[in-house]
Amino acid sequence: MANRIALDNDYPSIAESQKLWERARDLIPAGTQTLAKGPGQHVDGVSPKYLARGKGSHVWDVDGNEYIDFNMAIGPLSLGYAYEAVDRAIRAQLDSGITFSLMHPLEVEVAELVRSVVPCAEAVRFSKTGCDATTAAVRLARAFTGKKKVVCCGYHGWHDWYIAVTDRAAGIPDEVKALSFTFNYNDLQSAADAIDDDTACVILEPMVFEAPKPGFLAGLKQLCAERGVLLVFDEMWTGFRWAIGGAQEAYGVTPDLATFSKAIANGMPLSVVCGRADVMKLCDKDVFFFTTFGGEALSLAAAQATIRELIDKKVPDHLHRMGKLLRDGLDATLAELSIDWVKCIGHDARTLVTFDAKAGDPLIMKSLAQQEMVKRGVLWSGFHTLSYHGMDEIGYVLAAYRQILPILADAVAKKDAAARLRGKPVEPVFRRTSQFNMKPTRRERAKRE
Repeated sequence: MANRIALDNDYPSIAESQKLWERARDLIPAGTQTLAKGPGQHVDGVSPKYLARGKGSHVWDVDGNEYIDFNMAIGPLSLGYAYEAVDRAIRAQLDSGITFSLMHPLEVEVAELVRSVVPCAEAVRFSKTGCDATTAAVRLARAFTGKKKVVCCGYHGWHDWYIAVTDRAAGIPDEVKALSFTFNYNDLQSAADAIDDDTACVILEPMVFEAPKPGFLAGLKQLCAERGVLLVFDEMWTGFRWAIGGAQEAYGVTPDLATFSKAIANGMPLSVVCGRADVMKLCDKDVFFFTTFGGEALSLAAAQATIRELIDKKVPDHLHRMGKLLRDGLDATLAELSIDWVKCIGHDARTLVTFDAKAGDPLIMKSLAQQEMVKRGVLWSGFHTLSYHGMDEIGYVLAAYRQILPILADAVAKKDAAARLRGKPVEPVFRRTSQFNMKPTRRERAKRE
């Protein structure tokens, strides 16, 4: 019998998931279209691999097991699965058509809506994926400044200019790798050292899980202005969650360009690049950024309905409240159990549970925690990505934590966490994620000279 949401479940049967996985293994390279959804990010043999349906914050896998979802499709579901107001807008547009031979009025209407809520959005363009938008922003910055190099901080997609700074850069020419560099978040000196006379833009996620220090984002904006460099905010995660207008609204710092996707259309594929009119105007003729599906009407209808619901229901405020309840409750349980090697970090709308290596292998501890959460009907990958979750779901996941944390603590004390796993542990996404492709500081360069 399939599992329901219950603290006394046995481990779920995932036979149908396994059958599908066997069919996919030699057919789909890596087995998945989205790395964070793939089996490497879940305990293989315990966690479900395929989901069949969702409603609100609940999902059901192909074996019929039910879970409360704290991944929310890796970010896009700001309102939740099968949210009626959005789905109604999609169905209404579907009756009229999906993609047309000329432009559709929704292109104008949604662009106006984005302009009304995003501080930097003097002009707006649409595409389908986040890396479409970030790459368009980089190309615009290069065209506007006449410079070549990119300085980045965070994750910005799979395109060459960004993946060149990671250790998964096979297939990218060295000449391209030589144009992208990283800097350390919350470290203005690191950014200053990375920028040179040929830097076109600084692109960063304005917050991931570490909050910006007072003056950091404003200082970065000033630094870019002084150096003739464009500042780009990658607001894939912060947009429409931290505030309707994203981190730039929440922190009061307006970038030259910004990119959005994920939460804007509650699961439909849509991305946005927007910003200063003088920069965006280059898309008229000089910068080629066009795609057949940029004006696809179902996604635009979904975005229009989603943004209106986010505004009318004050959803970012709700996410903050629920996230704070979750964080405070988890912190209280950790304190009660005297566990100081587990932390909950990040913005209230999206927190992350971390494991200190002093207690053991963080990936093994995460895997054991995930295994026990899945058993209790919580789809969990270490993140608390909230949608329009309610009090019942927050209370339930806190009750699940109260059960699984003593198991984790006992495994740490006995040093047998790996032996308790019923499948393969989760894998790292990148083998190296910081201090990567950094330029030497001016002091280091002076020493060499």
